[in-house]
Amino acid sequence: MPRVMVNGINLHYDDYGSGDPVVLVTGSGATGKMWSLHQVPALNAAGFRAITVDNRGMPPSDLSPQGFTIDDMVEDTAGLIEWLGIGPCRIVGFSLGAMVVQELLLAHPDLITQAILSATRGRTDALRAAISAGESELAESGVVLPRQYAAVVHAMQFLSPTTLKDDNRVKDWLDIFEMSLVSHSTNRSQHGLELPDGRLEEYRKITSPCLVVGFQDDLIAPPYLCREVADSIPGGKYEELADCGHYGYLEQPEEANSLIINYFRSM
Repeated sequence: MPRVMVNGINLHYDDYGSGDPVVLVTGSGATGKMWSLHQVPALNAAGFRAITVDNRGMPPSDLSPQGFTIDDMVEDTAGLIEWLGIGPCRIVGFSLGAMVVQELLLAHPDLITQAILSATRGRTDALRAAISAGESELAESGVVLPRQYAAVVHAMQFLSPTTLKDDNRVKDWLDIFEMSLVSHSTNRSQHGLELPDGRLEEYRKITSPCLVVGFQDDLIAPPYLCREVADSIPGGKYEELADCGHYGYLEQPEEANSLIINYFRSM
């Protein structure tokens, strides 16, 4: 179980394959294992080395119950890249992980050659702020939703209508969610992490090539917020995957993997 002390915490990571390295930074409440089903095998087959990270707040990395910020996660990721000696390298971020990567591109531009930002945003609108506040309130209340009910709610929030109307796929997803949903106490420290105001203007200073990927039916990071990020980054490109929600890279893995690999091979 590879683990490194960086930025004052123990950070767990997994390292797969050989070739040019790609770091994969996942979203809130998830471990790096989320990448291992589809993205890691595809990257390895394409000749890339894939490094996944368990962000602070998610075991076996340190929980940091005292709280932390996106900037702390930026320095965690930078510390891992430097410790592994793989910079400058390619990087992929999803959701909260994408916001971490955006800030990493500003704080440590020398560490990144290309970046893919999926299901991301550069500001917090009214609905996303309400979602974040509601989740934090639920976590702090100590209320634990029945696992089956929590799985249904999660499916309706995170999956596409295309998936939800397919009975066989829905049953599989519900089984996955029931088995994998973590307790509120496990990832409570990741609730409420938001970017400060004014980041879209700051992203005009990013110099690394970036591809932003939106998911058509995403309720958590809707495509219009993703496109704003792409439009703010000089030379930023935007692609959108159809028939998928917030978990687009898992709902449409072949299409998502094709975007990742083709973009990384383009330079």
